Amino acid sequence: MASAVKDSRPGYGQLLRTPGAWTFLLPGFLARQPFAMLTIGIVLLVESTTGSYGIAGTVSAATGVSMALFAPQSGKLADRFGQRAVLLPGVLVHVAGVAALITLALAHAPLWALIAVAVPTGASTPQVGPMVRARWASRLGGSPLMPTAAAFESVTDEFTFVVGPVLATALCTGIHPAAGLIAEAVLSLAGGLLFASQRRSQPPVHRAQAGDGPRVSALSVPGVRVLIVAFLGIGAVFGGMQVSLTAFTQDIGQPGINGVLYGVFAAGNMLAGVACGAIAWKVGPRRRLLVAYGLLALATTPLWAVTAVPLLGAVGLVVGLCIAPALITGYTLVESLVPATARTEAFTWLTGAVALGQAAAATAAGQLADRFVPSTGFLVPLAGTALALTVLLALRAHLLPRSTTRIVGTGGDGTGSAQATEPAEDRDEAVTEPAGLAADLRAGSPERGGYEGLSERGVGHRTPVTVD
Repeated sequence: MASAVKDSRPGYGQLLRTPGAWTFLLPGFLARQPFAMLTIGIVLLVESTTGSYGIAGTVSAATGVSMALFAPQSGKLADRFGQRAVLLPGVLVHVAGVAALITLALAHAPLWALIAVAVPTGASTPQVGPMVRARWASRLGGSPLMPTAAAFESVTDEFTFVVGPVLATALCTGIHPAAGLIAEAVLSLAGGLLFASQRRSQPPVHRAQAGDGPRVSALSVPGVRVLIVAFLGIGAVFGGMQVSLTAFTQDIGQPGINGVLYGVFAAGNMLAGVACGAIAWKVGPRRRLLVAYGLLALATTPLWAVTAVPLLGAVGLVVGLCIAPALITGYTLVESLVPATARTEAFTWLTGAVALGQAAAATAAGQLADRFVPSTGFLVPLAGTALALTVLLALRAHLLPRSTTRIVGTGGDGTGSAQATEPAEDRDEAVTEPAGLAADLRAGSPERGGYEGLSERGVGHRTPVTVD
């Protein structure tokens, strides 16, 4: 049940006062840290045992691709059977997979054996981030706080991807090459079990009942497919920037500033995410996404031509500032596009799309950097966002929620009538109300402009109300 929102200006303070929020936020923060430690931990361990970055990258890529492909199935099962029912066995399988991968790597097993274990390890990676987003959507559905929650989660994810790799690298280089993966497994087990134990905050389970129609898959929603393309483009920015910055700094003989430049890029993303959650938006989410994505594609344009380190840092900061608005708005649109029965699946599709785009972009950028000058790798973020923007503009109509305009009136007997009409072509400028409005109108709620308020305007007065 969505909590009531009375303040005119939603913000982080109000969001964090949502009843029961802290019961899943703290365990969720702990449980999602391993997500950013897995691939870098694999690279550092396998490279130390084989002496080959190529083999290490192949094993890591196998983990990332399987994670991206199997994550939506995990989300679908969570929507159907509950997050706890999926998370508990998934965590155990994942920890067993990591243990097997460590054992094989230290035993100098062949590449095929490492890949064979890497696939189930990636496929069983706990999808805690999408599950947290689904809990926010369940509690805040139809609330002005949803964009704030999406911004909060985006900042949390970015913080995770700043802290996780640093922690894994420090453990692998300072203690033992396997220490990063061991820590990843321990955090996955402890955080996953703790998060799964918070049963009261998880979204309701939507089991099929006799007489129900076919279950809706998130992938069957056209808007979700459009958002997947957009998130693939965002993943291309992450993957292209990581590899291209590394190649560029090595080429100029200053590999030590790679972390600084990527940190500036990540800081821009975090700052923009914080700002997005603090703004009371007057513009519809579809228009915000199109504008933000256009700015992102524009910001990536000069990357390949920059040769000075300070200028590259400045351009990277601008690119980071443009990512968060697009990412946050995309997650926000899920709440209005996808029914509650498929939201966790939808969030995992988007998260998986970022991971898949990142893996593909890292490979493409590396090939370009090897064959041409290192800065050509920066063409990958530009190409990825430009293609995704083209799809967004061409299919933007699919990003509109299935709104219903109800014509509410009062007859002489004091009863009301409602009639559903086809959705308007564009509701971005419309003043919309949550889906619960129809029920409030039928109940005559004066707080939501029910029949009592309408009857004051005269019998038979008809007022159009947009219901999202």
